[in-house]
Amino acid sequence: MTREKEIYKVTLVGSLGNVALLAFKFVAGVLGHSSAMIADAVHSLSDFLTDLVVLVFVRISAKPQDDSHDYGHGKFETFATFLIGMALMAAAIGIIVAGGTKLAHWLGGEQIETPGMLALWAALVSILVKEVLYRYTARRGKALESQAMIANAWHHRSDALSSIGAAIGIGGAIMLGNRWTVLDPVASIVVGAMLVKVAVELLKASMGELTESSLPAEMEDEIMGIIQSFPDVKQPHNLRTRRIGNHIAVEAHIRMDGHLSLHEVHERATAIENKLKERFGQDTHVTIHMEPVK
Repeated sequence: MTREKEIYKVTLVGSLGNVALLAFKFVAGVLGHSSAMIADAVHSLSDFLTDLVVLVFVRISAKPQDDSHDYGHGKFETFATFLIGMALMAAAIGIIVAGGTKLAHWLGGEQIETPGMLALWAALVSILVKEVLYRYTARRGKALESQAMIANAWHHRSDALSSIGAAIGIGGAIMLGNRWTVLDPVASIVVGAMLVKVAVELLKASMGELTESSLPAEMEDEIMGIIQSFPDVKQPHNLRTRRIGNHIAVEAHIRMDGHLSLHEVHERATAIENKLKERFGQDTHVTIHMEPVK
């Protein structure tokens, strides 16, 4: 199965789970009079929408390089990750605002209705299903080196965490009596805060790639180590790196004996390129600029 088809399969499994949970949570939230569960249902809706984003953009990012995209279309997958982060941030802010509004009404003397057991059961089922989907999607995303899939996996995990918060709030409101029904909107606010943190991390990573940030220092050190492993290569410098979707690009200047033939120098540059591709993948973009030792 190709990488694109594998990503489609994993994402489709997640989207089917999200649709089922979305319907269950909304019904449970409405019938169970739980703002925390309705907030959790909104989160599941954002999960489903991000599944659609992944399905659309991964197909585009899988296209090979062409006349208009010399480095391929990998950045479309990064853009999908950015959109997922934005969707998660919007869902989180909406959850916090809704919970805060309900809390303000409670502080003003308004009574909050006690959630029903259906809402609690919905939260518990969601925790189990979303944690399974997180582990499945994250494992396959790492194997396929797909940043969008890994981001989507964290969207599943964040939904599981939000369901834990909802379960605590709903369970506390049910078991502790009417005086503690405020735990339901408080739980929704806590859930929203957790989602903001996850969204910020996703946005930070995708923005770094979209703005051409360098690879982490440890990866650049490894690249320099590979180049320096060739004994006739002198003074590697001007290293430039960046990520293009699930691939990387490497540019470097190296110095060699100026009396060597063009053929020998070309063979060495090719050997360095092949060794870097063996380590970082055959789709790695490598540019080696050769200079004579002065």
